[in-house]
Amino acid sequence: MGLLKDKVALITGAGGGIGRGIARCYAREGAAVLIAELDPVTGAEAEAELQQMGARALFVPTNVLRKDSVEAAIQAAVDSFGGLDILINNAFVPSENVLLEDKTDAMLERTLTSTVWASWWAMRAALPHMRARGGGRIINFTSIDVDIGAWQHADYNTGKSGVIGLTRSAAAEWGRFNITCNAIAPTAMGATFHKLAAEIPGFAERSAAARPMGRSGDPELDIGPVAVFLGSEMARFVTGITMHVDGGLHLPGYNSRPAHVPVREY
Repeated sequence: MGLLKDKVALITGAGGGIGRGIARCYAREGAAVLIAELDPVTGAEAEAELQQMGARALFVPTNVLRKDSVEAAIQAAVDSFGGLDILINNAFVPSENVLLEDKTDAMLERTLTSTVWASWWAMRAALPHMRARGGGRIINFTSIDVDIGAWQHADYNTGKSGVIGLTRSAAAEWGRFNITCNAIAPTAMGATFHKLAAEIPGFAERSAAARPMGRSGDPELDIGPVAVFLGSEMARFVTGITMHVDGGLHLPGYNSRPAHVPVREY
C-alpha cells in the first residue's frame, strides 16, 4: 500500500477493461487518477468508484482521435491535482476484423491515430509537466499480435509496432529528464474478451488453455500490479522494455488464421 502515494496519474481508457483495473490498483496505492475516457457512463462510474475507495479521481471526457482532447486531459490533470507524474496510454479505437487486403485506408488512419498519434500527443504534452516534477513514468501499450502478425489485425499490428518504436525512442531521449518509458503487452479479460466469450462457444476455455499458466488474465489482479510496478520507484532504473503480461502466451504464440481462409490461394 502507498507505492504511488502523492503521485498523479492519467490513464486513457480507464472507464473499463484493463484501464479500469489499473485505475483501481493505482487508487489503492495512493495515486490521484485522471480518468481520460470517451464513454461518459463508464467514465463517471469509474470516477465514483475510485472516490468511494478514498482516492482523488476525476473523469474527463477524452477522445484519443483528437489532439486537442488529449492535450486538454493532460492539462486537466495538472490543473486539478497540481502536476503529472505518470502517463498511461491504454485507449485505442478498434477496427473491423478483416483480412489485410480488405482493410481500408480509413481503418489504418483511425488505428494509427488512436495508437501512435494519441500516445505521441499525450507524451509530448506531458513532458514539460514531468520535467517540472523532476521526472516521470510513461507506460504505453502494445500487443502480442505484433509478434505473431495476427490475422485480420494488420492496421492494429502496424499501430502497435509504432508504439514500440515510440516507447524506445522516448526511453533513449528522455532518460536525461529522469523519465522512464516502458510498454506492456497484456492479454486479459477485458471488454473484447467478454464479447468474444459471449459470441463464440468455448472461446474462454480455449483462451485459457493456450497459456502456459492455464488461465486468462484479470485486468486488476494481473495487469494492474505490473503497471503499479512500472509507475513506482521500484522501476526507477527500468526503461525501454516491453513486458509481456500474458500468462506466458508469448512463448508458444497462437495460430490466428481464420478457419475460412485456405492455406493456399491463387
